[in-house]
Amino acid sequence: MRHVTGLQRERAGMEVLLTAAEAYPAFERAVLAAQSEVWGSFRIFDLRTRLRSPEARAIGETWFDLVAHSLARGVRWRMVISDFDPVARPALHRGTWASVRRFWAAAEVAGEAADLRVTAAMHSAVTGLIPRLVFWPQIALALRSTARWLNDQGEGPRRAIVRDMPGLRDWLRSLRDGRVAPRLRGIPTLYPATHHQKLAVIDRQRLYIGGLDLDERRWDTPEHDRPGAETWHDLQLMLEGPVVAEAQAHLETFLDVVAGRAEPLPPRRLLRTLSRRRSGLVAGFGPQELLTEILQAHEMLAARARRLIYLETQFFRDAGLARSLARLGREKPDLACLLILPAAPEEVAFGGAMGLDTRFGEYLQARALRILLGGFGPRLFVGGAAQPRRAPRSGDGQDAAGPEGWDGPGDQSGDRESGVEGRGLLRGAPLVYIHAKVSIFDDVGAIVSSANLNGRSLRWDTEAGVLLDRPSDVRALRERVMRHWLPDEADERLLDPSLAVPLWRRLALANARVAPERRRGFILPYDLKAAERFGQSLPGVPEAMV
Repeated sequence: MRHVTGLQRERAGMEVLLTAAEAYPAFERAVLAAQSEVWGSFRIFDLRTRLRSPEARAIGETWFDLVAHSLARGVRWRMVISDFDPVARPALHRGTWASVRRFWAAAEVAGEAADLRVTAAMHSAVTGLIPRLVFWPQIALALRSTARWLNDQGEGPRRAIVRDMPGLRDWLRSLRDGRVAPRLRGIPTLYPATHHQKLAVIDRQRLYIGGLDLDERRWDTPEHDRPGAETWHDLQLMLEGPVVAEAQAHLETFLDVVAGRAEPLPPRRLLRTLSRRRSGLVAGFGPQELLTEILQAHEMLAARARRLIYLETQFFRDAGLARSLARLGREKPDLACLLILPAAPEEVAFGGAMGLDTRFGEYLQARALRILLGGFGPRLFVGGAAQPRRAPRSGDGQDAAGPEGWDGPGDQSGDRESGVEGRGLLRGAPLVYIHAKVSIFDDVGAIVSSANLNGRSLRWDTEAGVLLDRPSDVRALRERVMRHWLPDEADERLLDPSLAVPLWRRLALANARVAPERRRGFILPYDLKAAERFGQSLPGVPEAMV
C-alpha cells in the first residue's frame, strides 16, 4: 500500500502534488493562509467538493464553506470558470452556472465583507456558417435529446435545471402542459474552443498549477483504489518565485487577450496556449492561434534531450509533435521515449460513448503513436495503468456517475466498469485514468501544464503551464513521477533514463501475464490495436477539434 505523504516538498519553493489526495489539501491550506486575495481560472470548480485537510475541516465540510470563510475574513476572490457550448455540451454548461450560483451564495453567507467577482467565460471563437450548416442535423438532434431529458425530470426539477442553463433558454420553448420543446429557428452558434487551464494564485506569492480541476469525481489517491471511473491520476505543482507574478498577470489579462482587446504578455517561464476569434469566418472551424508556447517548449526541450523523453498525458494526438519527436528518434540513436496514456478515452471507458468525435480522436492517437514508433522503434515504450485488483462484477460497488459526474443530456450511460468493448478494463483490471500533463526531458527541462498533447490543447484552447529547467528540480520531479507507477521494491535502474524503456517494457509484459492481484506496480502495455479498431478517420474535420 502506498503511503499518502501529503505535501511532498522537493525544495523550498516547489511542491510536487500527485493525485488530488495530495493536491486538494495543499490548495485548501493555501486558501486558509491567504491574507488578501485568491485569483483562479479552472475548467471545473465545484464548491460541493468535500474538504480533506484537517485544517479546512475545522471550519466546514465543503469548498462552499471554505470560500465563505475566506470571504468573511476579507480575502478578495477573482475566479473564472469555463463556460461551454450550451447545445453541444449542455451538462458542462449547466455545471458551470451552478458553480457560479454557489459562489454568489457563499458571498451572501460571508456578509458585507465579501469581495467576489466570478465569471462564467465562454471562449470567443465560433465556427463559420458553412460548418454550422453541415452540423445542423446533429445540432437539431442534440436539442431534441436535451428537451426529452428535461421533460423526464418533472416540472419543478426542470425549472431549477433550466435556471442553470442560460445559454440554452433561447433554444427552448415552453408548451402548454409545462414541458419544453426545441426552438428550431436559425442555426445556433457553435463554440469550438474553451478555457481549459487550471491555476490559482494566492496573495501573489504562491502558484497552484497543473492538470487538476476541482470536483468530487477527480478525487483520487496514490493507491488508485477507487472504482475505475473515479481513478483520475493527476499532478499539480505549488510554486513560489518569479513565475507567480507571470501567472498573476496572465489571470488578469487572458480574457481581454482572447477577446481581442489586448495583446498577450511576452513569454517567460509561464507557458501558454492562447487563441482568439477568427475574423471574417465563413468556411473555417477553429480560432486564430496566438500563442503555442507549450508546443514550442516541447519541441525545444526534446531537441536538447539525449537519453529519455518521458511523457504522461491524457491524449497524444498531435501529428506535428509526433513527427518532430520521431525525427529526433531517428537522428539520436541513444534517445528513448516513454509514454504513459490512459487505456481509452474517458467517454469510451466509462460513458459508453460511440460518437464520431471519440472515434476520430482515437484514430488520431493511433496514427500519432504509429508515427512515434516509426522514429524510435524498440526505444519507444507506451504504457497504460490499471489497478492491481480484479474488476468487480457489473454492479458491484460501481459509481453510476457518467462523464463529469452528471447523468445529463447527451450522456450515453453504459457499463461503468467495462465501458465500450471492455476498454474500461486493462488486462482484467479497472484502468487508472491518466489525466496528468507532465513532460520530462532527461534532467534538462520539464513541463507541467493543463495541456494535453493534442491539437485542441496545443493550438486552440486556453492553457497554462510552467517550464522547469533547474536540473535538481527536473530530476526530483522525474523520479517522483516515474516511481509512482513502479512497485515499492522497484530496482533503481527503472529510474535510469538510459535503461528505463527496456526495463519498463519487461515489467509491463510481466504484469500482463499474471492475475491483477499478483502484479507489481500499475504499469501494463498500452493496447494500440484496440485504439486502431475503434478509431475512424473523418476527412475534412479539423484535427484540433479533438
